[in-house]
Amino acid sequence: MKVCKQLSVFLENKPGTLACVSGALAARGLNIVAFSISDAVDHGVIRMVVSDPVRATHVLGEGGMMVVESDVIALDMPNKPGALALVAERLSKARVNIEYAYGTTGGTKGKAQVILKADSIQRARKALERR
Repeated sequence: MKVCKQLSVFLENKPGTLACVSGALAARGLNIVAFSISDAVDHGVIRMVVSDPVRATHVLGEGGMMVVESDVIALDMPNKPGALALVAERLSKARVNIEYAYGTTGGTKGKAQVILKADSIQRARKALERR
């Protein structure tokens, strides 16, 4: 488990937007480690964890994109039934609200990775570090 910076990029909801964002980052050698896209009628939000958030913020800002940084938890966990339930239960018992989450089960060595945005990163870390 580690705390990392997530970038939220607010963009028009139209074709080519993801190509523009990912292309700008790729052109500078920046890797997107994890991402999620949510949409509304006229705009979308791309939330992403990248290899170098400081450089990525500058690249995207130079392209006229609004970027907001926030702390999230990147949690590696077993890719098996009940793993997410255990995490959610620990956070619930610590009275930590999960604001949103996204993840993959395609990780290495049978692991899944979940990116969590919680109302208290500090309390979430404390709850998840307990065994």
